[in-house]
Amino acid sequence: QVQLMESGGGLVQAGGSLRLSCTASGSFLSIDAMGWYRQAPGKSRELVAVMTSGSSTNYADSVKGRFTASRDNAKNTVYLQMSSLKPEDTAVYSCYASVRERDRYDLRVYSGVEYWGKGTPVTVSS
Repeated sequence: QVQLMESGGGLVQAGGSLRLSCTASGSFLSIDAMGWYRQAPGKSRELVAVMTSGSSTNYADSVKGRFTASRDNAKNTVYLQMSSLKPEDTAVYSCYASVRERDRYDLRVYSGVEYWGKGTPVTVSS
C-alpha cells in the first residue's frame, strides 16, 4: 500500500506562481512513474505532468513552458512548479504514482500498481 501526501495548493492571482509537493510513503519496491493530474469543475481528469523512472516527463500541451515537474528520488517526492498561472488552471490537482510492490497476501511482485492522492485545490483568480 502507498500513501500520497500532497501540499502546496491555494489561491493565487493570474500570472502568479505556486509549487505543489507530493511525497509517497508506505510499502513498495520502486516507483515507476510519478506526477500530477488535475480535474476542473465539470471536466474530466487530465494529465498535467508525469515523470517516469527514466527521467522523461510527459506534459500536457496546455502547461508546457509554464509548469515544471521535478523529482527527489531519495525522498520519494515530486514537485510541480507552476508559473504564469491562468484562471483555466483552476482545478483539484492530484498526485499520481505507479509502483512495483509485493502483494502482502500472495507475495508476488506486481508492476504498474496505481495510486492517487486526495488532491489539493488550486484556484487562479483573474
